[in-house]
Amino acid sequence: MLEKDIEKSVKRYAESKGWLTRKWTSPGHMFVPDQIFITPYGHVIFIEFKREGAKPTPGQLREHEKLRNQGCIVYVIDNVNDGKVMVDAHTGSTSRLSEESSKLPMHAS
Repeated sequence: MLEKDIEKSVKRYAESKGWLTRKWTSPGHMFVPDQIFITPYGHVIFIEFKREGAKPTPGQLREHEKLRNQGCIVYVIDNVNDGKVMVDAHTGSTSRLSEESSKLPMHAS
């Protein structure tokens, strides 16, 4: 599945759960994640979408690490199911991460 199709499906799912989603562009800063997702509880999550099996570039990995070092949550999502798992893990009434979501790629602990 193409990256844009995964991104579109996961965005639609998150929005159906009450999330805000925003495409992120940052003039002067290359390699920022594709999207900013905001949970109904106000938690901000950065998401890099990739086509299935694709990995972030070295520049993207550096940017993800910078964000994580500031305490941000960053995911790399390469399929719709993992995107839905991530949304569901952050949507629960206590917004606690499930054990399943901790297995997602590039999850910040």
